[in-house]
Amino acid sequence: MRILHTVEFYHPSVGGAQEVVKQISEGLVRRGHDVTVATTRLPDRRRFEVNGVKIAEFDVSGNLLYGIRGTPGAYRRFLRCGKFDVMMNYAAQQWACDASYELIDELPYATVMAPCGFSGLHEPAYAAYFQQMPSILKKYDRLIFHSDTYQDRRFAQAHGLEPISRTIANAASEIEFTEIDGTFRQRYGIPNNMPMLLTVASHTGVKGHDIAIKALAKARIGGAVLVLVGNSSAKGGCLWSCRWWASMARIYSRGRRRVMLLDLPRRDVVAAYHAADLFVFPSVVECSPLVLFECMAAKLPFVASPAGNSQEIAEWSGSGVIVAAQRRQNGFVYTRSHHLAAAIERMLGDRDRLAELGERGHQIWRQRFTWDRAVDLYEQVYREAIDARQAKRAKVTI
Repeated sequence: MRILHTVEFYHPSVGGAQEVVKQISEGLVRRGHDVTVATTRLPDRRRFEVNGVKIAEFDVSGNLLYGIRGTPGAYRRFLRCGKFDVMMNYAAQQWACDASYELIDELPYATVMAPCGFSGLHEPAYAAYFQQMPSILKKYDRLIFHSDTYQDRRFAQAHGLEPISRTIANAASEIEFTEIDGTFRQRYGIPNNMPMLLTVASHTGVKGHDIAIKALAKARIGGAVLVLVGNSSAKGGCLWSCRWWASMARIYSRGRRRVMLLDLPRRDVVAAYHAADLFVFPSVVECSPLVLFECMAAKLPFVASPAGNSQEIAEWSGSGVIVAAQRRQNGFVYTRSHHLAAAIERMLGDRDRLAELGERGHQIWRQRFTWDRAVDLYEQVYREAIDARQAKRAKVTI
């Protein structure tokens, strides 16, 4: 198959959407498919083919609500003229998806959309955007959702789109997580007998970093360290406030608790998963967080907010605990730090159960949530979409 993936950002950019599209694209290339990714132009991009995946970049930004800026005409010409068998738009509410809506009917190849959560579904500013979304979705040959229960899937069900909807969960890399680097604690000065909490998320301001730090300060767990791994956000984010909260946690605990704010190479991120005792993830907004699948791969139990489909992932894996939401507003989920602290205390207080949860999640990951299995499912959906498009053409010509 000649496959086009569209996504707002791609390698060398780092993030959840980037990782999903990267893993699926490279997995399909390894199976002999021709894969191109259309994405935003980046000044630090030096290569336009990475691990067999071709990259077509465009000087475009924004979305339909706030305006699509740059040269969307060049992008649309690329879509019209592309010699593809199938296109998959990954994540709504950004230009690489939104700029294609007006073309879906006229494109000569099959079309698939993975909405990736519809994060703005309950925001008043997006009301008009989502009023037109049912008619847009009906133009696609297939829809891919990461959850059976999250709001984007329920939206599709409410508008009669279940026949073209498929669920493909996110995953974690069997290549990355098979090799274990046991030197992380030694290299970063963390004693082997000290509880190590971990969270991995960019400093966007909506990943609950402040809640995690406050919970560390409040939890009655003796001396402990929270390793907070995240790159800084281009939109400002929370890095500076995290530094302030980290200093407050150290003062509040009289030096017994510390927060390490690290921006690590990927190899060290994976090593941190293996070194930690517990993953802490009080995020405010998610779709289907990759980090929880990575916890499963690393035998690392997790405590998380109910953002996105975290509750569903906890049920699938049997290796995580979900902290109840304090409140929900416009699609955002807020948890209290003292509730998170209590969950941390309970988890770390029962080491046998902690080990049991880790093993259980790892077994389920191997059975259901590797990228190799996910690539199987994407490949299957793309073939379905191509068959559906050919059937539509046949009806038109009769």
